[in-house]
Amino acid sequence: MILPSLPRNNFIRDFLLKDKHLPHWLILLVDMLMIYFAFSFSYVLVNLANLEQVEFSQYLLYTATFCTIALPVVYFSKLHTGLLRYSNVRDLFKIFFTTAVFSMLFLGLMFSFGQGIIAGEETKLYINVIINFFVTACLLLVFRISAKSIFFALSRNFSDKKIHRVLVFGSDKNAVLLKNALENNKEELYRVCGFIDEDTARVNSYLEEKKVFHVSSLDALVRNKRIKELVVVQDTLEKENKKRLIEQAVQLGIRVLTVPPVNKWLSGSLGQKQIQKLKIEDLLQREPIRIDSTAVKNDIRNKRVLITGAAGSIGSEIVRQVLTYEPKLLVLCDNAESPLHAMQLEIEENFPGARVELFISDVRDHDRMQHLFNKAKPQIVYHAAAYKHVPLMENNPFEAVKVNVGGTKNVADLSVRFAVEKFVMVSTDKAVNPTNIMGASKRLAEIYTQSLNEYLNSETRFITTRFGNVLGSNGSVIPRFREQIEKGGPITVTHPEITRYFMTIPEAVQLVLEAGTMGKGGEIFVFDMGEPVKIVDMARKMIQLAGLQEGKDIDIAFTGLRPGEKLYEELLATTELTVPTHHEKISIAKVRTYPFESVSASIESLLKINKTQHQDRIVMKMKEIVPEFKSKNSVYEKLDTVQEKQYKDMETMS
Repeated sequence: MILPSLPRNNFIRDFLLKDKHLPHWLILLVDMLMIYFAFSFSYVLVNLANLEQVEFSQYLLYTATFCTIALPVVYFSKLHTGLLRYSNVRDLFKIFFTTAVFSMLFLGLMFSFGQGIIAGEETKLYINVIINFFVTACLLLVFRISAKSIFFALSRNFSDKKIHRVLVFGSDKNAVLLKNALENNKEELYRVCGFIDEDTARVNSYLEEKKVFHVSSLDALVRNKRIKELVVVQDTLEKENKKRLIEQAVQLGIRVLTVPPVNKWLSGSLGQKQIQKLKIEDLLQREPIRIDSTAVKNDIRNKRVLITGAAGSIGSEIVRQVLTYEPKLLVLCDNAESPLHAMQLEIEENFPGARVELFISDVRDHDRMQHLFNKAKPQIVYHAAAYKHVPLMENNPFEAVKVNVGGTKNVADLSVRFAVEKFVMVSTDKAVNPTNIMGASKRLAEIYTQSLNEYLNSETRFITTRFGNVLGSNGSVIPRFREQIEKGGPITVTHPEITRYFMTIPEAVQLVLEAGTMGKGGEIFVFDMGEPVKIVDMARKMIQLAGLQEGKDIDIAFTGLRPGEKLYEELLATTELTVPTHHEKISIAKVRTYPFESVSASIESLLKINKTQHQDRIVMKMKEIVPEFKSKNSVYEKLDTVQEKQYKDMETMS
């Protein structure tokens, strides 16, 4: 049987693409040959003026002695065991150190035992060794750089993979490490075409043979070097200079990739899964918020803490952050079984020594919650359990009242009964001048807990925290847009002018914990949410980040405001004032307070009406308790007309 002849490059292809490498003995042999050549070259160079008088026996003794000393030093330094294709700066230092060691050993041995061989030519020997040191080090270094360059050049030539022509943001040591990691990536072929930076002192310099360009050169680089991708490190995404560059890159059609900080690379190397597409959340990040972690730790450490809604977006992050402050006991309460189980598994993995108890319960169930309080006896309560979706609550006001008002009342009343030290409630900007059921129900919860704070000089401090939308929370607009993009569109936006405030979940929870620590009781803390973001602008950026074009690859469709939805959210009502605190991101809203007796009677009446599930009666009672609640784009707008007529009739009668 005659085998078909194989293409000559099959061996080379297999060697390059199947991650094979040269045997260590072969690299050691090449190293020793270069050491021998370097010493011979140096010897000839030193004796060039009187080469005909040189004794060949002296040359052989010098060379044999030098190579005999160099061999074990090179072997035990393991200079030959590193893969040539992954040579780096460490190898450079290793080469110089190893060369210096065997050069010094050679000199020491010759001056100790070889005076007869030297024959009074000590100066020539010194010069020979010095020249040899530099020649040997350069040869060993050039060998490795050349092997590395040839390997990657041939790999690209034989590989069927797409070559990613990328720029690396920055020009510091971490940028160099990132460049090396990208070029050494086994799963994708990255060709780093240079670094890009705003630091004019570094511009036009070279790092590992790659030029540092100024950010103003980005447009030209796209044209001349066919740049397709920009790689940035996640830990500095909130910096304004990086945001400007990213915005410019996105507009030029450059795909932006993010990688975690160097200290989070797996086993010291960058995995392909850690190279992520830039997300809109990354662009909306701000400077990290700094809180007084010592004060928060002193407040929580060795305390029994209860978190309601512990499996939700905000609640689960409260769990993670509270655990870092070493509570004595952490009780997680939620009625969502599967998310709570997932939270349990996460805690077991990340906080194996923490004392945590899971309690499946609904805050609407007073008896079950009473059992929880009696068993756990919490000292601090973070109340995050709530219904939050505006359109759903607009269609189901009885559920909004039952959970957001009745559930809060249950937990708050039990906190007083069991002498909880502190009750911190998570509220929303939609409670300010509410235009929907959800916002009004949260405002009712605020009113009740504030009034309860002064009731019978309760030992419990009731604190409310109020903020806007959080990035990436369950059911928020960003995951929905991402899903619509994956399906090919269209992206649905309710109104071209609608804006929202955004904050990251960890950022929001940091401020919740800080506000909870500084609260004396009765305050409504308002967070600095930054600048509002136009939702349609966010949608357009997400289209660009996906490498698509609006109107060509995907459309944006305006569907009209949903029931109860505002164009602009507010963090403070127009009649409210704020008082600054020691934290620049947190203010205290000065709102109207209500006596507990009248509030309690009104809330009880509302909960009684709520049992009838008569929507108009429920909403009418809510508007009676919260007179600033004016429905928008909702079937309940008719009730505002009725209410206004009643007020006018009362004024006429009086």
